[in-house]
Amino acid sequence: MIWQRLVLAAFCASLGVNLWGALRDPSLLAIPAALGGWYLADLLSGLVHMVMDYRPCPEGKGLAALYFYEGRRGMPAYQAQFRDTMRKISVFERISYDFKNHHPRPDALGRRSVWRLIGSTVIAAALPLSLLGNALVLLTAVPGWVMAFATAMLVGGGFAQYFHGTLHRRENPGFVTALRRAGLLMTPQAHQIHHDTLRRDFATNCGWSNPVINRLFLGLRARGMLDDAGLEPRS
Repeated sequence: MIWQRLVLAAFCASLGVNLWGALRDPSLLAIPAALGGWYLADLLSGLVHMVMDYRPCPEGKGLAALYFYEGRRGMPAYQAQFRDTMRKISVFERISYDFKNHHPRPDALGRRSVWRLIGSTVIAAALPLSLLGNALVLLTAVPGWVMAFATAMLVGGGFAQYFHGTLHRRENPGFVTALRRAGLLMTPQAHQIHHDTLRRDFATNCGWSNPVINRLFLGLRARGMLDDAGLEPRS
């Protein structure tokens, strides 16, 4: 849809302004700041992933019937049932369901459009924060290293689910391959550890924050939180 393309274009343009704010005041501090922003985005991707994986779905709204649907999901009957069910729940609940549905059907994530992957994140958080950064760049003398941190965090956070999707596609743009070689994006093999266990390595950008998130997960489990019952919808 045209409005979706306009929103994504506005986000990319806004990121360009923030990048300009970083480049107009060059500093050696920009390098560790950008890496710090990339780490924070990875950390946020892992925390959101962990919460959404284990957050129970609302009962009685048809999500279990969708999750355990035995027919062909590309057929009109399923598509109609899917649309009807999604209308009954909030955007937040849809996102939570998508994370759970992703586990038994991981390759489906790689087939989704960019908007389906990042649209809600851009509208709810990434674009407003990026526009705030634009205001700082245009109205103040904000240091370049601050904008380097912010830009890296916004790119990593705004496109987190897109990066997640690339882990479930065989063919990706060349920049994804380059970022993997540089260690700035994780490999499908590293992400597979999460799918094999569902109890570790929740971060989906570069994975730098996984040691911290893994310790947090174990601590929450020890306190009786993040129960396995939340991994699948209940009827």
